Amino acid sequence: MRSTPVIFLFSLLCCAAVQAQNELPLRMDNSKIKPLQKLLDSSLQTNLRDELASHQEWNDLIVQKKMAVGLVDLSNPEKVRFARVNGNHMMYAASLPKIAILLAAMDAIEKGELKETTEVKKDMRLMISKSDNAASTRMIDRVGYEKLESVMCDPKYAFYDEQKGGGLWVGKRYGSGGETNREPLKNLSHAASVTQVCRYYYLLANGKLVNEKRSKQMLDIMEDPELHHKFVNTLDKIAPNARLFRKSGSWRTYHSDSILVWGEDGNRRYILVALIDDANGEQIIRDLVKPIEKVLKKPVL
Repeated sequence: MRSTPVIFLFSLLCCAAVQAQNELPLRMDNSKIKPLQKLLDSSLQTNLRDELASHQEWNDLIVQKKMAVGLVDLSNPEKVRFARVNGNHMMYAASLPKIAILLAAMDAIEKGELKETTEVKKDMRLMISKSDNAASTRMIDRVGYEKLESVMCDPKYAFYDEQKGGGLWVGKRYGSGGETNREPLKNLSHAASVTQVCRYYYLLANGKLVNEKRSKQMLDIMEDPELHHKFVNTLDKIAPNARLFRKSGSWRTYHSDSILVWGEDGNRRYILVALIDDANGEQIIRDLVKPIEKVLKKPVL
């Protein structure tokens, strides 16, 4: 009978540990959160490359550097696996880099540089969930290009790094007129690479963008997207109960999507990012989800 309280306490601790792993942001010890680039997994990388190469259209685009894919397996938060194809190849990404505006705004709010008004909170949600260009432009005007650049280049994040092919960048309002601040490598106005976007979601999931409180707030803004195309179109069908945190973009032949999938089943938890320069890009992005989930289920080599 004396052991009963000990068993009860142990059960409580186990339940708490499981609950912590099911929550977002994840409650991981800082010592266990490694830089994503150090979590490259050769098995996942091989399986990802082989799967993408088995689709001739996709393989052709990859060879031409018109398609990039990044994948982070979060099924075991203590053994995260990362793989990417054309990972550091920066491309025009249309509205996807609005996640950079969101981070810069949260950083400014935290530092007292921007007041967190009802209008600001409404615009941040519209900017992400509906990809509203007017709201995005208002947010750019509030934080300014200098702030956007400083946060993306901040060594704390290094989401834009000239030595690693660039990355996330917003240097133009989402509308006509106004000054610009294009990134220095390719003169792009709205840019991304899959590696840097994967890093963004990985740090967000671990509560490391600004701080845990602001990361949670950002996750709330990014959850339940109101545009149901690309990745979301497929996930609505195959995982209707999964939590989805997402930002996409399209302009002419440029199509991009980024998502954190948090399924009820711990085996369906991952980050997926795709950048495509092709007229069929939207459909390709829809078609990517099932092959990617097949890759995630393959045994480690």
